[in-house]
This record gives sequence, structure tokens and C-alpha cells, in this order.
Amino acid sequence: MPLTTHLVHQYLRHDKKFPHVWCPGCGNGIALGALIRSIHHLGYNRDDIVLVSGIGCSSRMPVYVDFNTLHTVHGRALTFATGIKLARPHLKVIVIMGDGDAMAIGGNHLIHAARRNLNLTAIIMNNNIYGMTGGQHSPTTPYGMRSTTSPYNHIERAFNISELIVTAGAGFVARGTVYHAEMLHVLIEKAIQKPGFSLVEIITHCHIQYGKLNQKGTHIDMMKWQKDHAVTVEKAQKMTIEELKDKFTIGVITDQNLPIYYDEYEKVKQRAQLSEK
Repeated sequence: MPLTTHLVHQYLRHDKKFPHVWCPGCGNGIALGALIRSIHHLGYNRDDIVLVSGIGCSSRMPVYVDFNTLHTVHGRALTFATGIKLARPHLKVIVIMGDGDAMAIGGNHLIHAARRNLNLTAIIMNNNIYGMTGGQHSPTTPYGMRSTTSPYNHIERAFNISELIVTAGAGFVARGTVYHAEMLHVLIEKAIQKPGFSLVEIITHCHIQYGKLNQKGTHIDMMKWQKDHAVTVEKAQKMTIEELKDKFTIGVITDQNLPIYYDEYEKVKQRAQLSEK
């Protein structure tokens, strides 16, 4: 058995029933492996990690891992995570969301978490559709694609998650894919280590819903698409607009040091205490 498989199994809850709920070929398992490798490599005790999620395929991730975990309600994972971090600031809080969970009902929470620079790491699995609940279109479903709620082609433009969160004020934003698995775990490591709000958007695939509805082929075909259309940030800087057409960037998109919400909150508490004397 490969070493990586041994490592992943060390962090899984042994009392959980398998097989898991993810479809064969789903990219969520690759993302989970990258997350586990990141935490292991950084040397965190599993009791120091809190994994929080909302509702969706990717949000089942906390169910399987032996960390402190919270499986919450749709779109509200960041609100629970904020409360945990305020109450137990020494814990490393990581929030797992899907594109629908994070960008639709949870969109307002996401942009304000980034704006406040909350000391959290958000990981968003972007497969362009609501996979678990029937294949409805999500805020990242591309224009012209099909879903069960847009059978005659989608007419809305998609959110660019990473660019939106950069604009909202996050200190660290990166994008990876489940095809580029080694890069992915490096990006997650950087995000976890970054003080303040960090986000990793993971481009993945839903071949069962999005793939079938849009004739994208198998999970292998969809991962090959990721390979062919992803361009590193460094390479993209040397390419023309025409060359970048139909491509997306992967790597670290922004990395800056900003005032952290919790540090500023402590200063407010100190000022308030002094004013009472």
C-alpha cells in the first residue's frame, strides 16, 4: 500500500461506514488527501484542528476525518467558524464549502469574512453545479451550460470566486485543481500558515451531474480538461489576452499582510478596559 494511502488512513475515523457518499471518480477524495497531507506536513496535532462545513458533497468531508469537526447548515459554515475562532483563538479553523454553499446562500458571509480578515482558512470546492441536491445551476455555472434548472442553457454569468475574494480584501487567495494534486497540497499548506483570512479555490469536477448534462465525458476527461486549461500565475503574466482565452490561472493569486480581525478586536477590548478605569 502506498505511503500516501497509509497517511490518509491515519486521519480517518475508523467507526465510519464505507464506502463513502462520494461518487466513484469524484475529486473530493483528492482534495481530502491534499488537506490531510498539508496538516500532517505542518505538524499539527489533530486536536488543534477544527474542520467546519455546511451542506453539499464536499461538506461531507468533516464526517470522515478524526479532527474536531462541525457539520453545520447550508451557507452558514463561516458563521459557526467565526464563533469557534473567537471563543478558542488557539485552534486552527478550516472551513470546507462547495461553490453553491459558499457563493449563493453563503455569499454574504464569505465576502465579509474576507473583508474583516478573520483568522480562518476557507477551502471552496468548485465543480460548477449543485451536485448533491440534483444538478441545479450554481453561482459558478458557466454561461451557456446546462443544469437541471437551466435545461435550455444557463443565461447568467458565473462568479469568479478567487477574484471576488481578492477584491473583498482577503490576505491570501490561491486556486488549484484536483488534477494538480501536488501543487494543491502546497497551496493549502500556505493558506493554513497565513495569518488572517486565506482561501483556496479548488477546481474539481462533477461528472455525474455537470458532466453528463453538458457532454463533458468521464471524470478522466474532465480532469484532462483541467490539465489543458490551467495556467500557472507566473506563466499567465507572460501570455497575451488572446492566449489566455478560455484558460484559468492556478497558484497564489494574492499574498499580502493585512490587519487581522482578532488582533484588532483585542486592541478594542484593551481600550475599553482603560476607559473604564
